[in-house]
Amino acid sequence: MKAILFDIDGVLYNAGAAIPGAAEAIGLLRERGIPSRFLTNTTMVSRAELAERLQEFGVTVAEDEIIHPPSAASAYLRHVEAQGVALLVAPSAATEFVGLPLLPADAETGADYVVVGALGDDWNFAALNRAFRLLHDNRHATLIALGMSRYWHAADGLRLDVAPFIVALEHAIERKAMVLGKPALPFFQMAIAGWDIPADEILMVGDDIRTDVGGAQIAGLRGMLVRTGKYRPGDLQKGVIPDAVIDSIADLPAWWDEYGKE
Repeated sequence: MKAILFDIDGVLYNAGAAIPGAAEAIGLLRERGIPSRFLTNTTMVSRAELAERLQEFGVTVAEDEIIHPPSAASAYLRHVEAQGVALLVAPSAATEFVGLPLLPADAETGADYVVVGALGDDWNFAALNRAFRLLHDNRHATLIALGMSRYWHAADGLRLDVAPFIVALEHAIERKAMVLGKPALPFFQMAIAGWDIPADEILMVGDDIRTDVGGAQIAGLRGMLVRTGKYRPGDLQKGVIPDAVIDSIADLPAWWDEYGKE
């Protein structure tokens, strides 16, 4: 192994609290000169807010070291010179889209792209139905899913993430979403772009057996599962076999020294 991609939520912190030893582990790995980036399906906040949050937990990360669905979607929409962009995202995440031709927050027509991310407690029938009306109004409009995480671990327990709402919309409009987030192959390819390192020498560390480990393996990377965050013992019986399993990110430096160079 020559480089590492880290998931954030559930790996470096969980339910608003730092994973014990996470900051120290990141520091030790950086002292070894190992290239690293942070690849997360978190969609409710901007990269700037994520970097600030990680700083509070003792992990110093530059914004451009973070790849997440809102920033990926923003880059894509700017690349294609998109018009008529409708956002159903949290306020912090919406700052990634400043400068794009955005529709009013109550618009139900006129969209060429409908971007849907996690909304937390703001999910309701009206929001979901607005997305449906925008997509139904223009049969050629593209539904952009900010990741396909099924659920996440919040302070009050497990919560639905964006994937269940995307699946409902796909069923209603009878067409598939463009996924910009894990486990989509282009998202992993974007994350390792610029590294002159073979994919199978890059390790993805995450707490989701499907989106983190399975997605990474499909992209040709190695996938490591941590037993923190959303991890549950039954995950190891879901058909995805991790390349490695550790109890916590705190154990990664020792694992790297023993196995990472083989």
